[in-house]
Formats: sequence, structure tokens, C-alpha cells
Amino acid sequence: MSSLDRLTQHAEARVAQLHETGRHRTLKPTHRMAGARASRAGRDLVSFCDNDYLSLACDERLIDAACEAARRYGVGAGASRLITGNCPLNGILESRLAEIKATESCLVFGSGYLANVGAIPALVGRRDTILMDELSHSCMHAGARLSGAEIRIFEHNNVRHAETLMQDAPGQVLLMTETVFSMDGDVAPLDELAALCERHEAWLMTDDAHGFGMLDQANPALVQMGTLSKSAGAYGGYVCAPAPVIEMLTSRARSLVYTTGLPAPVLAAALAALDIMKAEPERAVQARSNAALFCDLMALPAPESLVVPVIIGDEDRAMAISAALEQEGFLVTAIRPPTVPEGTSRLRITFAAGHSEADVRRLAQALKEVVPA
Repeated sequence: MSSLDRLTQHAEARVAQLHETGRHRTLKPTHRMAGARASRAGRDLVSFCDNDYLSLACDERLIDAACEAARRYGVGAGASRLITGNCPLNGILESRLAEIKATESCLVFGSGYLANVGAIPALVGRRDTILMDELSHSCMHAGARLSGAEIRIFEHNNVRHAETLMQDAPGQVLLMTETVFSMDGDVAPLDELAALCERHEAWLMTDDAHGFGMLDQANPALVQMGTLSKSAGAYGGYVCAPAPVIEMLTSRARSLVYTTGLPAPVLAAALAALDIMKAEPERAVQARSNAALFCDLMALPAPESLVVPVIIGDEDRAMAISAALEQEGFLVTAIRPPTVPEGTSRLRITFAAGHSEADVRRLAQALKEVVPA
């Protein structure tokens, strides 16, 4: 048997297994548009599944900024920022982010995933300990494994359990959590975790991917990671921290050193988004109001963020409900294992500034019809 045949059989067996377990996934061509709209298979849909919370990804001002930057700087960075030199927009964006996050310095990465897998191994190593919330994002787990540190998982948002695990932890302790948890939409007890870290001389690092620009939440973490692909509507990740930490990451974060920098059009779009976020705070207010209205209509607890999970349980049923909502004109993706634990398949509904009150009311009515009480 040739190497090609062996590789093909291996892949086909894995695909068959995915089909058998209901875990096979496919990419569906989708045209995203302004106003939280999308088009798929000829059907116009209202999107309630993406993370474009401020509805900026298709905003003409971001598009114009990207086009102008492309004409001035080109559409590619060429290589690592350490090789080709630093596009001036990187420094401007990093200064703005450090100011917003109230830290000394900032470093922009190619994505949020790259920020975590680069920063975490640079901060701690084999003789150290990482404590992390059990619901932390996959990229935080990946970064933790790459570090070689001992990994200890504490129960979700359980500060007391985290302190128990910290008692005999070897080396330097890095405690990691999300600010807003991406699948459940709840927020971390940051002040309590910061106090815990201070008592034990540990370092607190947060992933603010789903809170940035949306929640008026003071962040006491020494290291604050986040993304530019959600509320900011563009792309990229960042780490904000004391200046010496950023200087260290510039030389030691492998996902920065060995990765091509972000293209200038993306950097310019992110900068335009930051301007809009500052000038138009009503966008965040509108998005939060939409989430609150939906929860009120569905008799759900008041939302802590713009992510509202509707737990279905069975994954086949969750997939069927998602398909039924699409037929009604709504894009609401079902989330199933392994992304969430067994038995907790759900509709992950996200709200944005581009949704109207009528959109939210129609979604609630459609959901009540396809999910009988």
C-alpha cells in the first residue's frame, strides 16, 4: 500500500467515525452583511450567532480605513515584524490599546489564539504552575500545555477552590481566566481572583475576548489578553501588560517571532473601530439592551453579557432547532460536544448593535414556536 493510500484510508476512517458520533462538521458558504444580516444558500437571514457585537465588521468607515491603508502600505506584511520591520500602524494600535486597558504597554499578535499560545509559555515554564478556570478557552489550554508548567484546573468561577489548589503549587503561579466566558456568557469574579493572587504572589492573566468594548468592567489583571476580531470588527489579538513584560514577549513569544505580522489594512480597520467605540458608546448600550429584551421575553435570567445560551441538552435536537430557526430566517448556530460538555448542547445566541427591537422580538417568538414549553 502506498503512503498516499495509507493517508487517505486514515482520513476516511476518521471522517466515518465523526459521522457515526454525530461530530462531523462542514463549512457553509455565508455572505455576512451590515446590520447583523447574512445570506446563505439564497436565503436572507438575521445573524444571531457571530461575535461582531458592535456591528462594525461591515461598517463603511472600517472598510474605507482598510482600503486607504492598502493603497499606502500594501495588503501583506511580508514576514515577521522582527524581520521586515514594524508597520507604523502597529505602534499606534498598541499605544491605543495600552491606554484603553490602563497598562504600560501592549503587543499585537496575529490572532487571539496566537497571543495566548505565545504569551503563556513565555511567562511560565516547567518548574511553575498554571491555575485555570475549567471553562477557559481552548487556546488558553493550548498555551498552558506548551509551557510545560504543571496545570491545575479549578471549578468554574470558584475562588475558594482556586485557593485550595494554590496552596502547595510549585514555582511561580499564573492564574488564568476569561473575563466573559464564551459559551455561557457569565463573567469572572476578577476582584476576588486578583486579591487571591496578591495574597499568594501569583500573577493574574485574563482573556478579554468577549468583554472588550462591551462591559464597563475594571480589570485588575497584570496581563490582559484580548482580540480585535469581535467587538472591534477586525482581526488580531493583543497582550497588554507592564512594559518589561511586553519587551520580554517581543523576543520570547514564538507566535510573534515566527509569524508574519498583521496586514496594514487590518491594523487600520482596528484603529478605526477603536475610534468608533469611543465616539459612539450607544452601540454597546443598544447591544446590551437587545440581550436584556430577549431574556425578558424568554423568561431567562438577566444576561451578564451579550452571550445568551439556551441549553437544549441533546445535540441532535439542538441541531434540529438550529435548522428550524434558519428556515424561519435566523442564523443561530448549535454548539455541541466537544466544544461544550456532554448533555449541554445549546443555542449560543449573541446580540449586536445592528439588531433592531423587532429582530429580537421575532427571534424570541420563533424560538418559542420551535421549542415547545
